[in-house]
Amino acid sequence: MPIGDDLPLRPTRPGLITRLRNYFLTGLIVIAPIGLTFWLIWSIIGWIDSWVLPFVPARYRPDIWLLQRFDIDLDIRGIGVAFFFLFTLIIGWGAKGLIGRSVLRWAENLVQTMPVVRSVYGGLKQIAETILAQDQSSFENACLIEYPRQGIWALGFISTSAKGEIAARAGVPMMSIFLPTTPNPTSGFLLFVPAEDVVILDMSVEDAAKLVISAGLVYPGSKTPGETIPDLAPPET
Repeated sequence: MPIGDDLPLRPTRPGLITRLRNYFLTGLIVIAPIGLTFWLIWSIIGWIDSWVLPFVPARYRPDIWLLQRFDIDLDIRGIGVAFFFLFTLIIGWGAKGLIGRSVLRWAENLVQTMPVVRSVYGGLKQIAETILAQDQSSFENACLIEYPRQGIWALGFISTSAKGEIAARAGVPMMSIFLPTTPNPTSGFLLFVPAEDVVILDMSVEDAAKLVISAGLVYPGSKTPGETIPDLAPPET
């Protein structure tokens, strides 16, 4: 029969303060993404309303109708979004027709006569068509390139293969790579990299974007069978 030091040691149970702290952090991890998502959606809706509602006649606004009829001052979010959605549908439907295309062509020809405006309009139109095109994705794949020097790898997105004068003067197959900044991926650098120096990743563009936005904290799951990502979380004390 084991006695003295031979007795197995019972694991120490975390104290009350430690358990409360762990419960709080776990709840915060669950609540924070949900709360931030709702806050972001609520803020975007309010921002759109602030731009659209001044152009909506008062007789079509439910909040003003409630205030005038029942003296109820109620902030109804989403009215501007609904009007913007309806207005955009009407514009899209009209632009598909013969008359709409003619009016649009006339307006674009008018813009082309304005030196500064035509440059801004042309760039914004090309960006919008690239991002919102229904028949193609914004980026093809996520990739790794050595930047800003050899031995240091950066995560980027493949836009397309280089074309035109750039491809002709380079002499080798080139790829246009968008190198985003962290944690704001909407800004970054456009690099033209030889295709042989680009390492195409298996992860999706969405997973790569999460990795950039989180500054490397949210890592996508491995696609290699049997490979696991180690848990670096500190043990509970």
